[in-house]
Amino acid sequence: MAYDLQGKVVLITGAAGGIGAAAARELHACGARLVLTDVTQASVDRLAAEFDAERTLALALDVTDAAATRAVVQRAVDRFGRLDIAFANAGISWHDVPATVYSCDEQEFERIVEVDLFGVWRTIKAALPEIVRNRGQVLVTASVYAFVNGMVNAPYAASKAAVEMLARSLRAELGGTGSTASVLYPGWVATAIAKVGFGGNALATKLIEKGFPAPLRRPIQPEDVARAVIKGLRDRQPRIVVPFRWAPFSWTRGIFNIATDWHLGRQHEMHKLMRELERARDRQS
Repeated sequence: MAYDLQGKVVLITGAAGGIGAAAARELHACGARLVLTDVTQASVDRLAAEFDAERTLALALDVTDAAATRAVVQRAVDRFGRLDIAFANAGISWHDVPATVYSCDEQEFERIVEVDLFGVWRTIKAALPEIVRNRGQVLVTASVYAFVNGMVNAPYAASKAAVEMLARSLRAELGGTGSTASVLYPGWVATAIAKVGFGGNALATKLIEKGFPAPLRRPIQPEDVARAVIKGLRDRQPRIVVPFRWAPFSWTRGIFNIATDWHLGRQHEMHKLMRELERARDRQS
């Protein structure tokens, strides 16, 4: 039986833009009640202004703050009486110029992991008692980077691989409770995070052009992801891969990873581009 989203209370982290905002609009149209969070109050207030005020709670939240995350869950319960779905969607990548592990700033690397991995963990941990009580759902935004080589994007890719396993483990642990956990795997999406690799940085753009065939590097719109999220939540799908053209690479990731790692190790033109990125990073520092 399909999971009815009408009246469900949904917490969304990273709600102010991109996938989070698009999902909020789709969920609101389905009759859900929304708890919208992002790093600034102004950003979530702007989004909340689009919706029915009776069904919307907008709160600033830094997902790296465990106490603040627990407080947001409590405020959601105080306002709506329950929490049914936690959509752990907040994520960041390099602030400006992409970097290799060799050339990156240590603090920036760790900040990305702090948000993209531990921010997801803190969201799940804070929301889980309510999710279990209401036989609800946890949805985690991973990425195709969970199974695609993460060169010049290592902290983001490592975090996405980690949250994939976190959600998969959680789904198994929730067996028999009536609650579930799912993983969202977006490909390239036309958001601020992806912009650096699609014209925002010339070297990163060249690396993507060299590393991915044209059909895979076409960005989709956040609204495409949001529609897949709605279907995935209604069906309690364990995996939501969007666009679907990425799914076969996930299914065959063992062979795919071996083949792509071998291929990348022999791409001398890409190696030169990475050295250029490192030099550009050194000039900035």
